[in-house]
Amino acid sequence: MKIIPVPVRSDNYAYLLVDEQTKEAAAIDIYDVPKVTAKAKEENVKITSLLTTHHHHDHSGGNDAFASQHPGIKIYGGSSRCPSMTDELKDGDSLKVGANITIKCMATPCHTQDSISYYVTDSKTNQKGVFTGDTLFIGGCGRFFEGTGAEMHKALSYLGTLPDDTLTYPGHEYTMSNFKFGISVEPENEAIKKGIKLAEENKITTGLTTIADEKQFNVFMRLDSEAVKNATGESQPDSIVDKLRTMKNNS
Repeated sequence: MKIIPVPVRSDNYAYLLVDEQTKEAAAIDIYDVPKVTAKAKEENVKITSLLTTHHHHDHSGGNDAFASQHPGIKIYGGSSRCPSMTDELKDGDSLKVGANITIKCMATPCHTQDSISYYVTDSKTNQKGVFTGDTLFIGGCGRFFEGTGAEMHKALSYLGTLPDDTLTYPGHEYTMSNFKFGISVEPENEAIKKGIKLAEENKITTGLTTIADEKQFNVFMRLDSEAVKNATGESQPDSIVDKLRTMKNNS
């Protein structure tokens, strides 16, 4: 399994999820069709399906163009609001890419109600990764455009059940700003300090951290931390997440 980030717009990520045995690939949140297809050509892989994490244009905006160029292509998403969607996904659905990659669909509504995270595993290499769209970011989470703190807490807790060595592939490069907020909430957290160094040293941070790391440096997943409780003035998980998001929005 090879996962290739393709930076698009100013801070978005599209991805190619490649089965190295068959050279088949799924494109995640394609958006910029010329750029992603050029990358696929460079890597000598064939895009056989599109996966959409949610319907927002900066993620799904390339669906129509790719569908018009490739009639019959499978385009997966969490609701009919995803352009050109052919197959609607529900929590627990399973897909395949090539010979070795299995995708488990995880419903993670909040940022949008049709947000789907894709947990991917390779049976040949035992690699693991998760594409989280705008639900989980490295060191942070997405805005609650269509949901509540309770829903985001549930979504992040769900992602937290994945194996600790699962690499994270979010929809945006917001890492530094997330860690700067995180250190304001937990100023003594050494994991956040290491995360800041990671962001300083890497322009592209996606795929460099794991679910285990998130539990150490993502304040939105550290609701038992006394520092997080004190910073928010809240004690209940849902309320803590709500308050953290308000604080982050105003930071």
